[in-house]
Amino acid sequence: MIQSATGIILRTRPLTETSVIVNWLTPDCGRISTVAKGARRPKSPFAGKLDLFFLAEFSFTRSQRSELHALREVKLKSLNSSLREDMGWLQHAAYCTRLIEQATETDTPLPSIYHLLYGVLENIPQHPAQPQTIFAFELKFLHELGLAPDLDEIKLTPGTRQIVSALTNQEWTMIARLKLSEAQTAELKRFLHGFLIFHLGRIPKGRPV
Repeated sequence: MIQSATGIILRTRPLTETSVIVNWLTPDCGRISTVAKGARRPKSPFAGKLDLFFLAEFSFTRSQRSELHALREVKLKSLNSSLREDMGWLQHAAYCTRLIEQATETDTPLPSIYHLLYGVLENIPQHPAQPQTIFAFELKFLHELGLAPDLDEIKLTPGTRQIVSALTNQEWTMIARLKLSEAQTAELKRFLHGFLIFHLGRIPKGRPV
């Protein structure tokens, strides 16, 4: 069965000398994996279309025997190329995708998670890499999973508690303007580190805060 979807590429890796596995996040199909046969050949129709954080419309033939589906066509919508202009931006984007891969199921519709990733990838290059971007993504992600911290129960100073509320609820443009003190940054870093491990078991390596 041939299906069409819009998705963001979370990861690519070689399968054979000529083929590549492409992991996508889509709103309607959730996280899915496809095989791009012949993608590593110089004249492949997939050439230049399959890389991290690319946004594309694509079609695939769904496998009846495995979770690895056959990629058919790819139409690029955005390269998110500005992310590659700064190592800090790349680290932020990579951490967000790894957190999604770790904490979500495959083949499950994830429209809110897709739009969350879409928004943060657009926001990251708009300002220097800063901790509140990661804190906000983690809090918004936890909220979408139904695991948001209870502000009446968490043991944080009043100012940091207000920051948690703002990071969870405000738009990205407003989040970039928030000013966190060094003490608030350290307090929130420790809290979210423990909170994520408690609820998710672990967090990806290289958390960029």
